[in-house]
Amino acid sequence: MSRQTVDEVLQQGIHGKKEIKPEERRKYLGTLRERVVVVLSQGQVREKTVYPEITSMLQKNPTATLLLNGAMEYSEISKYIDLATKHKVAFKIVADNGKHSDLGLVLAYDTAIDKEIITVEKRRKSQNGQQKKQGFFSRLARKLKRKR
Repeated sequence: MSRQTVDEVLQQGIHGKKEIKPEERRKYLGTLRERVVVVLSQGQVREKTVYPEITSMLQKNPTATLLLNGAMEYSEISKYIDLATKHKVAFKIVADNGKHSDLGLVLAYDTAIDKEIITVEKRRKSQNGQQKKQGFFSRLARKLKRKR
């Protein structure tokens, strides 16, 4: 063995296998940005209902793989596992200890597709029925202002 390869082997043994774009891989649950179809944050995955955008993306991309963040509770990601199973899309639960990602779901291919917009807009809570109930003093103050 030449001197350079021995050094490379030692460095690899000390620091681990070399990765291309390790920060990007950590963020996108083990894949690269150029392979991603769509992503959801952990907060979006925790919502009670499934995003319809994910359902349509699973239907349009049956050969892609759904990557789910293993740091999240199973009860939070199970609805997407069921959805992937229903549409016959492969899925993986990525549970890398020591690697943190704000993303909860990534739909990606094995090869680059270079899709420009990969995020889904967060749902806005409907305004109907969501208004805060005003307290006694707020109503009293409003009535006093009207009388002036």
